[in-house]
Amino acid sequence: MNIPLAAPGAGAGRSGRVGLWLRGVADKALPVLAVVAAIFVIWYAAAVWMNSQWTLDQAARAGQEVTFSEIVADTLTQDRPKLPAPHQVAVELYDTVIDKEITSRRSLVFHAWITLSATLLGFGFGTVLGILLAVGIVHNRAMDMSVMPWAIASQTIPILAIAPMIIVVLNSVGVQGLVPKAIISAYLSFFPVVVGMVSGLRSPQGMQMDLLRTYNASTAEVFWKLRLPASMPYLFASLKVGIAASLVGAIVGELPTGAVRGLGARLLSGSYYGQTVQIWSALIMAAVCAALLVGIVGAVQKIVLKRMGMSA
Repeated sequence: MNIPLAAPGAGAGRSGRVGLWLRGVADKALPVLAVVAAIFVIWYAAAVWMNSQWTLDQAARAGQEVTFSEIVADTLTQDRPKLPAPHQVAVELYDTVIDKEITSRRSLVFHAWITLSATLLGFGFGTVLGILLAVGIVHNRAMDMSVMPWAIASQTIPILAIAPMIIVVLNSVGVQGLVPKAIISAYLSFFPVVVGMVSGLRSPQGMQMDLLRTYNASTAEVFWKLRLPASMPYLFASLKVGIAASLVGAIVGELPTGAVRGLGARLLSGSYYGQTVQIWSALIMAAVCAALLVGIVGAVQKIVLKRMGMSA
C-alpha cells in the first residue's frame, strides 16, 4: 500500500507563511498598541494630578498627612473626580451599555440610537443637498459665482449660535423631534459633500472631455459616463467627513433644548450634577459611534469602487 507523502518543505512553507502573516500583524499592531499605552499612561497621570487637590484638602481639614500611594489610590476612586480614570469610565460603559437593557433610559445604547437617528436623517439631507448644489455649481456659472461663496460663508457661523435659532424657529411652527436636530446635522454635513463633489466632478482631464465632445456626447452623457464616475473617490472621502460632522450636529442640537434623550442629554445631565464619569462615557460612546459610521462608509466605498474597477 502506497501512502502519499507531503512534498518536502510543504509544512515548513505553511509555517513560514503563518510566521510572515503573524509578523505583519505584529508590525501593524505594535505601533497602535504603543500609542494606546502612552495615552493610558498620560490619562492616569493626569487623573492623579487633577484629582489630588481634593484629596489634599480633605486630609488638611482632618489634620492628617497622606502618602503618595494613598493620594494615588484616592484620586483613582473618587465618586466625582475632575478627570475620571480610564477604569472608572470602563466600569460606567459596562454598566450602561451591557448591564442595562437597551430600552432603559439609563442605557447608553438607547441614547446613542436617538442621536444616531437624527444623525442619519441629517446626513441624508446634507448629502442630497450637497450633491445637488455641486452639480449645479459645476454646470452653471451663475451658481458657481453665487452659491459657492455663500456655502463657504455659512460655515463661518458657529453651530452653537445657530442651533438654538433653528430649534426655536422650527418649534414655533410645530416642527419638533428628530427633524430640528437633523437639519442642524445637515447644516454641518452638506459643506464637505459640496466641496468634495465639486472637486470630483471637475477632476476629468481636458483630453477626456475633448474625446467625448468628438463623439458628440451630450451634457447628460458627459455627466453620467465621465464626471460622475470620476467623482466617486472624492465623494466618499467627503462623506466620511460629513457623517462625522453630522453626528456632532445631532449632539449639539440636543444641547439647547434641554433634551432628556440622546448622547447630548447625557452630557447635559452629567454637567448639571457634576457626574464627570457619565460625561466621559457619553463622549467615548459618541467616538465609537463616529468610528462605526465612518467605517460603514469606508466599507461601502470599497464595494462601490471595486465594482467600478477602481481601487479604494
